[in-house]
Amino acid sequence: MNHQRSIPLCIVLSIVTCGIYGMYWMVVATDDVNRVTNRPGTSGGLSLVFSLITCGIYGLYWAWTMGDKLDGAREENGVGRGSFPIIFLVLNLFGLGVITMALMQNELNNYSPNI
Repeated sequence: MNHQRSIPLCIVLSIVTCGIYGMYWMVVATDDVNRVTNRPGTSGGLSLVFSLITCGIYGLYWAWTMGDKLDGAREENGVGRGSFPIIFLVLNLFGLGVITMALMQNELNNYSPNI
């Protein structure tokens, strides 16, 4: 149902809307990762709510989990495991969640027929 998303456009929309589009992007990307990896987990909407309630602490767990799921999907498709969990966690620790989202979307775009 979904299609590939333009990463530059998502970043620009996130900036122009003062982060509102970024929250939407997080929700849909989380749902897409859950669907693509066949590893259901917390929905995108709940992930956003938990991140807001915990002032971003849940976001660190979320980043690690999304990275782990994407690494698992890579391995299942014959691509070597990467370091997504660590990279996503470190980026989010330093407030660079938009880069995490861009990397996640880039990986999701590789699986677009399955999204």
